[in-house]
Amino acid sequence: MADQRPAVIRVTGLHVEFKASRGRRVKAVDGLDLSVGQGEVVGFIGPNGAGKTTTINALMGFIQPSQGELSVLGETAGSAGARRRIGYLPEVAVYYPFLTAREALRLYAKLAGISRNHREQLLTGLIERVGLAGRDRERLSGFSKGMLQRVGIAQAIMGEPELLILDEVTSGLDPVARHDVRAILMEFKAQGKTVFFSSHELTEVALLCDRIVLLDEGKTIEEARLDHILAASKSVVVRARLDGPPGHLPGNVIVRSAGENGQVYAADSWETAQALQDHLKAHGATILDVNEEPPSLEDYFVRKLGHKIT
Repeated sequence: MADQRPAVIRVTGLHVEFKASRGRRVKAVDGLDLSVGQGEVVGFIGPNGAGKTTTINALMGFIQPSQGELSVLGETAGSAGARRRIGYLPEVAVYYPFLTAREALRLYAKLAGISRNHREQLLTGLIERVGLAGRDRERLSGFSKGMLQRVGIAQAIMGEPELLILDEVTSGLDPVARHDVRAILMEFKAQGKTVFFSSHELTEVALLCDRIVLLDEGKTIEEARLDHILAASKSVVVRARLDGPPGHLPGNVIVRSAGENGQVYAADSWETAQALQDHLKAHGATILDVNEEPPSLEDYFVRKLGHKIT
């Protein structure tokens, strides 16, 4: 759970249901409790369909929950007062394709009530900050997904909000762009602001977050500080060379990579690693090396949910 900082996001008993075919109802979120403290960077992770975007939409007031209480910055979630203090980026942002990047951001600045006297100077700074300098007078119809994501990030941080809520913030970004976004989010954190974001890029989550909330089937599976999760985990990495298929691997073994130079597996203990070596040798493998390495967030995620999503 969050520490004793004032709660910026508070969700209690959230239920969201949708109508499905033939009159069925599907539970997208099922009794979710969630708290995010001031100044925290919290990663909201889980497999596709876990309920992450639905929860974010409820926080923004885009959908009405079936049941539960939600507050943002001490105000009712979705209220005009709360929205004014939030920077938001949806999973799929849609823009007018005939506008240039600068024109689109100018429109958002007008909607945000930013005065004309400060508008152009602000836009120039934002454009440089998100890496759009030199491209801001091109039409959005010619932008890649990653470039459009930069426009969305500029829009989200435009009003220096107290809270950023970002859905798949690094989606479509190349490594340089991810680095730039990471720097922006850490800058917000250094200012004592709060960031709550979902992402499938677990490496980025591990680099950015104080804490993670793991969601599955609309319920919280785990909510804890990232350092505590990783300190309680172990990865014994086995590198092997194997010409044929490895067969059915022992439990609690993750395939990290496979290529011309061999295969890399991560086991959750030395005992599991020994069972893995015996298994691989029985399939004609040559063991190249075995080492204990710091666990990754991806290792944790796959061990926790891999049996359900493979």
